[in-house]
Amino acid sequence: MSLAVAFAGAGARASHLPSSLAAASSRPRLLALSPRLRRPHGHLASPPAADCRRRLRVRMARTESTGVAVGFRAPEFELPEPLTGNLWTLDDFEGNPALLVMFISNHCPFVKHLKKDIAKLTSFYMEKGLGAVAISSNSVRTHPQDGPEQMAEEAKLFKYPFPYLYDESQEVAKAFGAVCTPEFYLFKKDGRRPFELFYHGQFDDSRPSNNLPVTGRDLSRAIDCALSGQELPFVQKPSVGCNIKWHP
Repeated sequence: MSLAVAFAGAGARASHLPSSLAAASSRPRLLALSPRLRRPHGHLASPPAADCRRRLRVRMARTESTGVAVGFRAPEFELPEPLTGNLWTLDDFEGNPALLVMFISNHCPFVKHLKKDIAKLTSFYMEKGLGAVAISSNSVRTHPQDGPEQMAEEAKLFKYPFPYLYDESQEVAKAFGAVCTPEFYLFKKDGRRPFELFYHGQFDDSRPSNNLPVTGRDLSRAIDCALSGQELPFVQKPSVGCNIKWHP
C-alpha cells in the first residue's frame, strides 16, 4: 500500500503519510532554531536579506549520495544507542524482510527539514515489518550538537521509533560508503539470504529552500516494493544533504 494522503488545512504540507497520522500532522511543526547572527559592535542595521541567504547556502553545503550499487550487502555493525545504552547489531534485524539504514545528524538543515516526517514514515512501515535504524557518524569535534547526549534528547523530542546509534569511530559510515546526511539505504532479504541493497536514494524532491512539500514519495514507494517483492518502477534519485564531517 502506497502512502498517498494529503494533509488537510490551509498552509499544511502535502504528505504521503497514512491517514491515521494525518491528524497528528496538523499540530505545529517543531522547529530547530539556529543561533542568531551576531552583528559587529556598533552596527545597528540588520544584514541585507541577500547576505543572509548567501550565509545559509554556505552552511548547507550540498553533497549527493553516490557510489553504492544495488545488490551491495549490508555491512556488519555494533553500535551503542545513547538513549538506552543498548548495543545494536545487524543480526538484531534478522527477522525483518527489509531494513532501512539512515545516516542522519542533529545539526544538518536537510535532516531538520525531514526528521518529523522520517519518524512518521518509519513508524508506519515498522508496523508492517520493516526494520529501521538511524546512525550519526559526524565528528563532535566539528559539531558538538551531534554528541551522544544531544542524540538522546533528539530521539526523545521527535519520538524516533527506531534506534538512533552513535558511530563515534566513523568506521560504520565508511563501511556503508555514506557521504551525506540524510542518506537512505533500503535493504531487502529473501529467506535466509543476507540483506542486499534495494534502494539508495532520496526521501523525496523536497529541500529546505525549494518550497516543495515533504511527501516521502520516493522512499515510501521503494519500501512498498521491497515489502511486496516487486521491482522498483522508477529511477532512483540520489539523496542530497550536508556532507559527513570526518575526524580531522
